[in-house]
Amino acid sequence: MTAVEYPSSGVHDLAVPPRTEPFSWPVGEAERGLQFHDLSHPWGHGTPCWPYFEDVKIERLHGMAKSRVLTQKITTVMHSGTHIDAPAHVVEGTPFLHEVPLSSFFGTGVVVSVPKGKWGVVTPEDLEAARPEIRPGDIVIVNTGWHHYYGDSTTYYAYSPGFYKEAGEWFAARGVKAVGTDTQALDHPLATAIGPHGPAEQQGGLLPWAVAEYEEQTGRRVLDDFPEWEPCHRAILSKGIVGFENVGGDLDVVTGKRVTFAAFPWRWVGGDGCIVRLVAITDPSGGYRIETGEGSR
Repeated sequence: MTAVEYPSSGVHDLAVPPRTEPFSWPVGEAERGLQFHDLSHPWGHGTPCWPYFEDVKIERLHGMAKSRVLTQKITTVMHSGTHIDAPAHVVEGTPFLHEVPLSSFFGTGVVVSVPKGKWGVVTPEDLEAARPEIRPGDIVIVNTGWHHYYGDSTTYYAYSPGFYKEAGEWFAARGVKAVGTDTQALDHPLATAIGPHGPAEQQGGLLPWAVAEYEEQTGRRVLDDFPEWEPCHRAILSKGIVGFENVGGDLDVVTGKRVTFAAFPWRWVGGDGCIVRLVAITDPSGGYRIETGEGSR
């Protein structure tokens, strides 16, 4: 086993001094040829929150200065930062997180480029034309370019492009294993409670000003263009196709490529979703293999 040095991420909490020297990590010889690409946004204090969620809270129960050990307490919704949705998140009577097979969180797939601007809709035609070709059994991550706006902003949440019913039905018909997007949700924002749907229906949406702006700019009613509440969520999750939201990180590096994905959530009994570390892995040499499980003789 040899060691690999990785530079500091450049992301740090104010309570943590930035690392000035690289840290050396042990790595197996076989893994040295693999390339790991983090498709998760950094997570911690100040993580952007969906409009009706509370802020992430992180408390130090023990700190180095007081206790010479660090122990932290986190209070958060699991639909925070880069995360996975289980079927039970939106479809009553479907599997919770602990019931999703582990194979759903690992496997081959593609990262496809489908550039979209403000309030753009990703269509079946976009997905059909995307390259590499989306195949049955794939984990599919769609790069709209919107991850570059990730932050606590109206641009990222209110003006996001996204999927709607037709894209969800296309994914289900194609028979993919998982779907991810670099936007705020698996559905277009105006098909979520940001628009006049679900818990925010009676108040005209969580962000009624965004609804008014859309209708003024397009001359069309939101409920005419997006009459259903989270139909993409329902179309894929009801078929056991799990979903990743707020994908980011090194997404552009692997866009247009076929890769191997890994993103394992907690074994949370009754869980509706979970923060994950979504990773794309490539093997330029093609020589890596998973062990056979054979024991010693």
